[in-house]
Amino acid sequence: MFEHLTVLRDCKAITIPYGETITLKEGDEVVITQALGGSYTLNYHGQLLRVGNEDSDALGKPALIATSKENTADHEVNFVQLYEQLKSCYDPEIPINIVELGLIYDVNCYQLIDGRNLVRITMTLTATGCAMGTVIADEIKRKCLALANVDKVEVAIVFDPPWSYEMVSDAAKLQLGLL
Repeated sequence: MFEHLTVLRDCKAITIPYGETITLKEGDEVVITQALGGSYTLNYHGQLLRVGNEDSDALGKPALIATSKENTADHEVNFVQLYEQLKSCYDPEIPINIVELGLIYDVNCYQLIDGRNLVRITMTLTATGCAMGTVIADEIKRKCLALANVDKVEVAIVFDPPWSYEMVSDAAKLQLGLL
């Protein structure tokens, strides 16, 4: 999917892999190289950029993910929905979600003293120097907080054990041409 388009209004973009925020200007010409998980990866004069779901209209595109939060009476966190949200988070350079890439090490839910639920996620990155870690962690927090009964999210990025290709699921390896 390579689509050339003109930016319709000024919008925030994150540089890949540096994680710095810049502003795309109305009228800038870009190429969409990836549209997954509620964000767009763009090529702008040879620089890869990430534009989030909240600015999709600046690209003339609909929001890729719409969420609404309604807590349930039992106040239980649905782990199936939680993992589905995690599977909607993508490394902006690799068209594989972070779960299939093997970046998620642990997901736990704790009930706090005040009755609210804390979800704690331990993950890694494909490279220790990846500046996109905070961007991915912020996306995880935002998406998980959109779920019913999730009141607080903490994401811990660790590098022990270090990530390796062996952690990638077979389905993802097949998609990447590694099998």
